[in-house]
Amino acid sequence: MDSSPSLSDIEAPLASLLKQQRNAFQADPMPSLATRLSWLKRLRTVLVDEQEALAEAVSRDFGNRSRDETLFAEILPSLQSIDHVCKHLRRWMKPARRPLGIAFQPGSAQVFYQPLGVVGVIVPWNYPIFLAIGPLLGALAAGNRVMIKMSESTPATSQLVKELLARAFPEDQVAVVLGEADVGAAFSRLPFDHLLFTGATSIARHILHAAADNLTPVTLELGGKSPAIVSATVPLDDAAERIAFGKTMNAGQTCVAPDYVLVPEARVEAFVEAYRKVISRFYPQLSDSPDYTSIINPRQQARLNSYIDDAQTKGARVLPLFDASQEQRLPPTLLVDVSDDMLVMQDEIFGPLLPIVPYRQIDDAIAYINARPRPLALYYFGYDRGEQQRVMEQTHSGGVGLNETLLHVAVCDLPFGGIGPSGMGHYHGHEGFLTFSKAKAVLRKPRFNATRVLYPPYGSAMQKLLRKLLIR
Repeated sequence: MDSSPSLSDIEAPLASLLKQQRNAFQADPMPSLATRLSWLKRLRTVLVDEQEALAEAVSRDFGNRSRDETLFAEILPSLQSIDHVCKHLRRWMKPARRPLGIAFQPGSAQVFYQPLGVVGVIVPWNYPIFLAIGPLLGALAAGNRVMIKMSESTPATSQLVKELLARAFPEDQVAVVLGEADVGAAFSRLPFDHLLFTGATSIARHILHAAADNLTPVTLELGGKSPAIVSATVPLDDAAERIAFGKTMNAGQTCVAPDYVLVPEARVEAFVEAYRKVISRFYPQLSDSPDYTSIINPRQQARLNSYIDDAQTKGARVLPLFDASQEQRLPPTLLVDVSDDMLVMQDEIFGPLLPIVPYRQIDDAIAYINARPRPLALYYFGYDRGEQQRVMEQTHSGGVGLNETLLHVAVCDLPFGGIGPSGMGHYHGHEGFLTFSKAKAVLRKPRFNATRVLYPPYGSAMQKLLRKLLIR
């Protein structure tokens, strides 16, 4: 007899939890500024008090991830974002006055920012703290209730986040859901007032289909193949160091990591050497390195190894920067002489493999990028302001880093979001508050009704005069 849970066994508790949150929201549909600030300060206290436990849980889930990497890449930007929102929330919540044309006088117009209700958040495994706290912060700042589905691939972190948020918030305000992929699928089918998903483009298609049945608005934070362009004049040591930082943080398991690098063909070998030197400085050894992150699980490691094997079979030069892997520590690896038929040039890599694509002129690099799906991030290395501007204007991407990688995501008041296959919608900072709010148009009129002159029957002298004055 099949002992697996039925669909109703999975969906019923989730539906009950959603109903509980919706009832709580209806009892307090417009939380005050003071209430929202108290929520955010509670969230901040939990993160500060439990930072060591969170870093330890993440490292356990990965097999190894540096405590400092978790603190700098997840805890620090979360705390900075909370502080930024607390500083600006009063202004964001104020109704915005809008000009009112003469045809609508006397009166006033404003935009009233109202909470949506219950927001669903689906969190990936690669940055399980930051990618849970960011959407939660935006949703709470806008006055919503929140349900969070944590990743099954980070069980220790997911369980700890559930316990910590339960300590800080009642379940009818913030609830964390755990479970395998079937729970995630059922979660995405709930009739939320907004759903934010961070993860793979392939899964996002299923999320959109599920949300469509409820007409649930969706924000998708995906990924894709984010390019880095090395200019013809930038010092290679500068470019290699910053690209290596972005590619080896979390062992490349980052949605905005440089996925491949475009290098002037005459500079390819010099870039290889510059990159090799940086890696040896960052990580003097791979074995037992406390600073180098492991690949999350054997399935992901097998996928990355299959990319290497496929590329080598099809003629690529594979240059591992250490002699061998150690368990789930996969060496940073450069791939030269790559071609479009290789898997590593088709799929998002999400690991420490870096293909190098040569180009002759900057126009060739721009054309190469534009011939492919629009990425989540694009990086340009060079100090020529004119060329920087050309790259920004002539390419599309979710965000841009000029002479930097990754860090634009951590800037508190820059919107974060993709375009096309790399996502839709955005959040962080003010844009996050707006994403999780309903911008309600309000037209206010006094007792005196000047609009009566426009009522039927038509053809009066006043209407003719107004037509002459206004319709021209």
